Amino acid sequence: MPALPFYQVDAFASRAFEGNQACIMPLEVFPADDVMLAIAAENNVAETAYIVRTGESSWNLRWFTPAVEVPLCGHATLAAAHVLFAHEGFVGDAISFDTVKSGRLTVRQLEDGRLEMDFPSAPVKEIVVTDDVAAALGARPVQAWGGMFYAAMFETPEAVRALAPDLKALKSLGVPGEGWDRGNFGCFAPGGASVDVTSRFFAPGSGIDEDPATGSWHTMLARVMSERFGQDALGCFQAYPGRGARIDTVLQGDRVKLIGRAVTTIEGRFFL
Repeated sequence: MPALPFYQVDAFASRAFEGNQACIMPLEVFPADDVMLAIAAENNVAETAYIVRTGESSWNLRWFTPAVEVPLCGHATLAAAHVLFAHEGFVGDAISFDTVKSGRLTVRQLEDGRLEMDFPSAPVKEIVVTDDVAAALGARPVQAWGGMFYAAMFETPEAVRALAPDLKALKSLGVPGEGWDRGNFGCFAPGGASVDVTSRFFAPGSGIDEDPATGSWHTMLARVMSERFGQDALGCFQAYPGRGARIDTVLQGDRVKLIGRAVTTIEGRFFL
C-alpha cells in the first residue's frame, strides 16, 4: 500500500486554529489528476497542494480543492514553502514554484520568520452591482470590481462581518468573461482593528462556502485598494468566523507581495 508524505498547515496564522488549513504533499511525481482530486476530497480542507522537486531550489506546484483544480492558491503556496523550510531541509534564500496557469511564484523567508510570496496581480475593472448579486449577498455593495473574482465593497467592516449570503444563488453569479469568476466573491470594507482593510471570501463556485484565508483574493484586493484609495501597502484581516487571518500586501506594478506566517498542525502519511 503506497504511503505518501503528508503535512497539514495553518497558513496566514501565528498559532494553531487561525488562518486557513492546507494539506501539503511533497512527491517524486504527480499522481493522476483523478487521484489528486480524490485525495483532496478525502483531506476535505480548502486546498491540497502537491509539490515535485525539479531543481536545487525549484518545485512544480499544483493545487486542488475538494471539487476542482485551481489556477492560483496563496495560502497553500505559503504552506508549501513553510513545509520545505521547516520540515524538508531547504536552506536556500528563496523557493521557486512553477505552476500551470500562474507562472513562477517565489517565496522568501524574512528575517523575522515571516514568509513573503511574489504573485501576479491582474488588472481589475469597475462593474455595476446588479440586483441579483445584491440579493444573493443579502446586502448591496457600494461599489464593485471584476477581475479574477468579483470584488464587492461595503461601507464598514461591521457590514462585511454581518453578511449571510445565499450561497446557492451566489454560486451561479459572477463577473462575465473567462476565468475563475462564477461563484467566487470577495467582500471587503476599508478599516478594521489595527488593519487597513477587512474582508471575507465566499467561494461556492470552487466548492468552498467560505474560505478562511485567501491569498489569491488578496492579489486582487491589493490592486483594488491601490486604484480606489491609493494604498500600495496594506495590513489586511480576513474575518472568517472563529479563525481569522492576517495577510500583509505590497503592490509593485503588476506583482504583489503577500506576507504572512504558517504553523504545522499534523505530520504523517497518506495511505492509498
